[in-house]
Amino acid sequence: MKKTHSAITKGGSAWSRYGQVLVGSPSIGVFLYFEWCTILSVIPGAAGLFLRKLFWPRLFGSCGTGCAFASHVILRHPNRIHLGNRVVISEGCILDARHDSSPHSIILGDDVILSNQVMLSCKNGAITIGNDTGINAGTIIQSTNACPVSIGADGIIGQRCFIVGGGNYHTDRLDIPIRLQGIKPDGGVILESNVWLGANVTINGGVTVGSGSIAASGSVITRSVPAHSVCMGVPARVVRNRSDGV
Repeated sequence: MKKTHSAITKGGSAWSRYGQVLVGSPSIGVFLYFEWCTILSVIPGAAGLFLRKLFWPRLFGSCGTGCAFASHVILRHPNRIHLGNRVVISEGCILDARHDSSPHSIILGDDVILSNQVMLSCKNGAITIGNDTGINAGTIIQSTNACPVSIGADGIIGQRCFIVGGGNYHTDRLDIPIRLQGIKPDGGVILESNVWLGANVTINGGVTVGSGSIAASGSVITRSVPAHSVCMGVPARVVRNRSDGV
């Protein structure tokens, strides 16, 4: 995929650039429906909730029943987003599912809740969030260059967390800018089921957080932790295992 700046400013018509970056389809019918739904995104109150509930489900690759969409939600390539039943997307969320080919960039399971200002960002990546998981306000989850992020069922993700797969550049060469050296493949991030992250937790690519684990607020997790771990610190270290008791 082109860098966003290049995709917006270089090559092709303004129409084709808009379709590539925002809509995800060259179809004029899809474009017009996307524009209509974008207008609906800013309508406040019960009227906005009703209209989005009526029209927005057809934007997505698939959408279950009972989903709710608050105002000022921003969508990119919604045809690559798949929602389960009773998904709630709160005010100001950004779901950016851009991908060159995959029809499944963002997948949210049943009863997932995205609180205010959550960003899910894919650039040729994939984000999957399991059933009954809550993502709290201000959290950013990013997946790039085939480094997926997978969050299991029953997760609790605190405020302003940052979870990134494919977040580091190659830096070996000195003759060209770092931004041109490409993203390091890191395997992405896996949060197994029933994981609780406190506020402001950072998780880097290549990390697996085992089922039932807890990360204290402000932790920076740079290596995998086993199931039922309690970890904290910068970088995070395991301080005990929940299966051992207090």
